[in-house]
Amino acid sequence: MKVIITGATGMVGEGVLLECLENHAVQKVLMVNRRPSPIKHTKLEELTVPDFMNPNGYDDTLKGYDTCFYCAGISSVGMNEEKYTHITYDTTMSFASKLVNLNPEMIFNFVSGGHTDSSEKGKIMWARVKGKTENALMKLPFKGVYNFRPGFMKPFKEQKNVKSIFKVLVLLYPVLLPKRSLTMKQVGQAMINAVLKGYPKQILEIQDIKALAEMN
Repeated sequence: MKVIITGATGMVGEGVLLECLENHAVQKVLMVNRRPSPIKHTKLEELTVPDFMNPNGYDDTLKGYDTCFYCAGISSVGMNEEKYTHITYDTTMSFASKLVNLNPEMIFNFVSGGHTDSSEKGKIMWARVKGKTENALMKLPFKGVYNFRPGFMKPFKEQKNVKSIFKVLVLLYPVLLPKRSLTMKQVGQAMINAVLKGYPKQILEIQDIKALAEMN
């Protein structure tokens, strides 16, 4: 399997990347970032794309991949809806549209969020925008689209892109709320299995992600 990963300079993307590098089912990984990453590996290549709204000029590099694990994203804290929509919806759709033209047989996995609003009409801004993005992605003519809605995710020990608050929560959250917790290994394995084995739902909540990660 050949994988494109976005957002590897953030916690989720870095964790999914580490699982891909360890997993024997993954032959090659293209890490697409806005800024360079220090991570090096024999099956890892890197492509720096400063503006995901203008992913032109990279067609030859982006061709020939089986899947994209889209882990790029940002917190909505302190943002208005217009700016958050541009980052979460516009840039995602721009990049996904480019990929589906180059790789129509691709599986596209999008990291969304728990409590995302599929109706796009709720009161919570970020949830509406995430829902709009999920819905639009599922309309693109990819071979398959899966929207992952994880809760708290325990990072790998070797991860560097982990905020201080997470280092505290890692000790408490899985014990206090185990049904709302995942490990980054589970998330990465579930994404890989979505490509290898498929799943009957396009929107995956925490229990779906756990079940998919355990598929043999």
